[in-house]
Amino acid sequence: MKNTALTHIHEGLGAKMVPFAGYNMPVQYEGVNIEHETVRNGVGVFDVSHMGEFLLSGPKALDLIQKVTSNDASTLTVGRAQYSCLPNDEGGIVDDLIVYKIKEEQYLLVVNASNIEKDWAWISSKNDLGVDMRNVSEDYSLLAIQGPMAMEAMQPLTSVDLAAIKYYHFEVADFAGIEHVIISATGYTGSGGFEIYAKNSEIEQIWNKVFEAGEAYGIKPIGLAARDTLRLEMGFCLYGNDINDTTSPLEAGLGWITKFNKDFTNSEALKQQKEAGVTRKLVGFELTERGIPRHDYEITDKDGNVIGVVTSGTQSPSLGKGIGLGYVPAAYAAPDSEIFIRIRKNDIPARVVKLPFYKK
Repeated sequence: MKNTALTHIHEGLGAKMVPFAGYNMPVQYEGVNIEHETVRNGVGVFDVSHMGEFLLSGPKALDLIQKVTSNDASTLTVGRAQYSCLPNDEGGIVDDLIVYKIKEEQYLLVVNASNIEKDWAWISSKNDLGVDMRNVSEDYSLLAIQGPMAMEAMQPLTSVDLAAIKYYHFEVADFAGIEHVIISATGYTGSGGFEIYAKNSEIEQIWNKVFEAGEAYGIKPIGLAARDTLRLEMGFCLYGNDINDTTSPLEAGLGWITKFNKDFTNSEALKQQKEAGVTRKLVGFELTERGIPRHDYEITDKDGNVIGVVTSGTQSPSLGKGIGLGYVPAAYAAPDSEIFIRIRKNDIPARVVKLPFYKK
């Protein structure tokens, strides 16, 4: 198993470590609910250095990105980022990712840890344009500093006005005494904050200074378990659960990142699917009685017929009720539709709700 540059710190803090995407990662420190509330109400720090980073450079870099991603990267300007996905040839998704325009003719693609090798092979197979590709995943670390107090707590560490970095924008600037750090506002928690990309050799200094600066704000390290409950409350997709090689971006509610003003992998088939209408949709649901939905639980109708499957589910720490995502036939996808979640042979009533679950 691989370690991040901060694994020894997590172990020293007493974190519960688990294997995740080939890495030894902290799943929790004090407990999921405490860590969840820290991010919702204060400021917490995730080590997400297991994520993958690819640098694409050259005059044809944008052309390659346009060919392999569903969103329209031509709208990006330097300092902006974009959520997108890599469609496959069969109507599913190779991965979801974030595309950063670092400078003219240079882009950073940030991909899921479990898909680094798969994504690299996929994009490389489409690169008949002579684009210079570098997999820098092993060289860089990533911290997510999340929560409503993140901006105020971190401002003393940089000369950049953090309040001026809008959502899905970034700056390359000084941070915690290190030059040329990417400070990005592309969070996965719905509570504001920043992501810090830096070299492995620099990240321990940054971690230490972040915790010094945040001490007065009650800053805490946060594990991956709370990251999952936070993202689920926002209705954000997790690759491998809610989207995968067999789920179409249109079925997954990702039509907003699927732009048909350009040609991309399998765009013609996806365009036809959009025009015909999808037969199943990813929906959010809340249980109306006690129970906790989990990944792979069956979704049924009022007569007990299995109509779908739960892709993500938990007891929401913020809302105090069972919430989840799952695929159901389009006829059951409208808000307030009644569905049932089969939990230990009992069909627990639930209703389809509009995302996000958690609203500030």
